[in-house]
Amino acid sequence: MLKIMTDLATLGQRIRHFRTDAGLTLEQLGASVGIAGSQLSLMENGRREPRLSLLQSIAATLELPVAELLSDAPPTPRAALEIELDRMQRSAVYAALGLPAVRPGKSMPDDTLEALVGLHRELSTRARQAIATPEEARRANTELRQYMRTKDNYIPEIERLAEDTLTSVGHTSGALTHRSVYLMAERLGFELMHVDDLPHSTRSVTDLENGRIYLPPASIPGGHGLRSLALQAMAHRLLDHHEPASYAEFLRQRLEINYFAAACLMPLHQSVEFLTAAKNDRNIAVEDFRDAFGVTHEAAALRFTNLATTHLAMPVHFLRVGDDGALHKGYENDGLRLPVDVTGSTEGQLVCRHWSARVALTRTNRTTEFYQYTDTPTGTYWCSTQTGSASSDEFSITFGVPFADAKWFRGRDTTNRESSHCPDESCCRRPSGDVAERWSHRAWASAKLHAHILSPLPSGTFPGVDDTELYAFLESHSGS
Repeated sequence: MLKIMTDLATLGQRIRHFRTDAGLTLEQLGASVGIAGSQLSLMENGRREPRLSLLQSIAATLELPVAELLSDAPPTPRAALEIELDRMQRSAVYAALGLPAVRPGKSMPDDTLEALVGLHRELSTRARQAIATPEEARRANTELRQYMRTKDNYIPEIERLAEDTLTSVGHTSGALTHRSVYLMAERLGFELMHVDDLPHSTRSVTDLENGRIYLPPASIPGGHGLRSLALQAMAHRLLDHHEPASYAEFLRQRLEINYFAAACLMPLHQSVEFLTAAKNDRNIAVEDFRDAFGVTHEAAALRFTNLATTHLAMPVHFLRVGDDGALHKGYENDGLRLPVDVTGSTEGQLVCRHWSARVALTRTNRTTEFYQYTDTPTGTYWCSTQTGSASSDEFSITFGVPFADAKWFRGRDTTNRESSHCPDESCCRRPSGDVAERWSHRAWASAKLHAHILSPLPSGTFPGVDDTELYAFLESHSGS
């Protein structure tokens, strides 16, 4: 079966366009290629995928190269509208209305078709605006985290895609070079361009019309290197992403592009070989994994969570914690009880003061990894924590395993040990009786309010991105 590089709706429209241009009916073209006209009609309506041999026969009959049929561009402006209408009528937003689908036949005027598509666009926009709230974001993020837990944070389909992409540019070993990333972009028909005026709400911008991926001129704070940003932008195309129809879909797409970038920067077979050798030597260290592939500590720790359970047979946990103790990002499949709110969300919740993620932030010497055993209500865990600095605050990155798996890691002989009873408030959240009695009602603190608590999510095409600013940027660079 042919791997269609464009969607079936576009392919069907192109077959119909060239058939009618040639003056052939469905039955006539079908007879020429050996299928019934009704079968060809299903293909033209995007309901059936043709075999490669059939596509070759159709192209030969129409006196076209196969590549012409497989172009991802709709053959006419009207065809583009028909494709968009079909896609929108199959969306969950429209299905929820219980209304019948409208088929844009030949007799439908262009302005009627434009009005229908315009109504669908507005319906989709209002649906996005209705759900773009912090509450919806937290719910969607919780569901995605729980789903990835069932998969042990491992996505084999993206692993294979990353390996195929690396093979296509001849990358076999060592750290992925910027040149290899540029070659990947070229194979997709994109040019990587570095600019210093990206919209403030974006990390990269892809111009699909002109085949350009705009990137910042240097690495931005937080460790998002240029290689990773470029790979994430390309992943949208390789994974056939469309504009997200919900915040949940936006988060899923973001997870997938981050996964793809990590799988390219730290390829599956090289990574598993490296980690297996370290395990055999009982000398696994996130910092070694980081340095071997030239990535950030956070990227290496997260990539470890992708591979540890499936390929090394060990459950794990990962935490990114701010200097205020709030959990920014968390994953576990080893039973560690992450702090959650009443909705099950972990983001923004305070982790125990006795966990290594917070103890490490109190150290004077932060140049090396900090190791610690922590006794918790769900068991004892060994953790490795590294601290870092972002543009506005400090943070810690923690990778940990249950006590039984500590034997595989460097730092297992640490004498640092803490005991945590959270979520019992007497563990670290409730001040001691003497101190509470001394200061209760004798002080007033002005709280630092995080802006995101009161701010709704921007309601543009892509959550968090200002469409006006984005389109102004694209317009300013379209002629360059």
